[in-house]
Amino acid sequence: QNTLIVCFSVGYSAVALNHVIDFKEKKQEIIKPVSPSELFPSLPIVQGTSKRIKVLTRLTLVVSDPSHCNLLRSTSANIRLYDIIAVFPKTEKLFHIACTTLDVDLVCINVTEKLPFYFRRPPVNMAIDRGIYFELLYTPAIKDSTMRRYTISNAISLMQICKGKNIVISSAAEKPLELRGPYDVANLGLLFGLSESEAKAAVSTNCRAAMLHGETRKTACGVVYTVKKPRKVEEEETTVPACKKAKTQA
Repeated sequence: QNTLIVCFSVGYSAVALNHVIDFKEKKQEIIKPVSPSELFPSLPIVQGTSKRIKVLTRLTLVVSDPSHCNLLRSTSANIRLYDIIAVFPKTEKLFHIACTTLDVDLVCINVTEKLPFYFRRPPVNMAIDRGIYFELLYTPAIKDSTMRRYTISNAISLMQICKGKNIVISSAAEKPLELRGPYDVANLGLLFGLSESEAKAAVSTNCRAAMLHGETRKTACGVVYTVKKPRKVEEEETTVPACKKAKTQA
């Protein structure tokens, strides 16, 4: 509850509760996500609006063997209940599989140690074309100077391949003190090799696009949002040719 209040106070309008499953440690089963209404009976209202902060459910699978990917390929009823599905590949082969074949929303990049492989352009471009986003965490960079060095190094190597496209920067915070505001996170994105516009998108529009990608995965059809753009009088005047304008005015 305290972490959620801090998220609201620093300017976030949506938060994802992450459920991590690591098959290497022990046998774990994918359980149904806990409803946010059970954890937080009263959600705070977003500043400047009448809407309450949105709490999403997220599942992160740490895969270290190709057999672990079979669980994502199967149509599990519990997997469909999560709003966002993320995969954390440990090897180059699993990273290639996650980018090209797995039906996920996020691919997590390891930032706590040196990557055992180099990013290659074909799988990264395939993931971008499929609407999959790459996630970078900033909390390890705050905790330790060594992990900060690995975070910046791994992020820059990814930016050289993806050119700043489809990047999401998140916290994975377990304590309120590990959270930072959206503008602070965007400034950290500059250290990761992002431009100013790409860093802002990594904490705003890209996050919303990943959420919509999760909705299309759950519905198996698609989600369409339409916005009616008001037509201005000036635009109507510019569409009329100059010769007709002169006749009408005369």
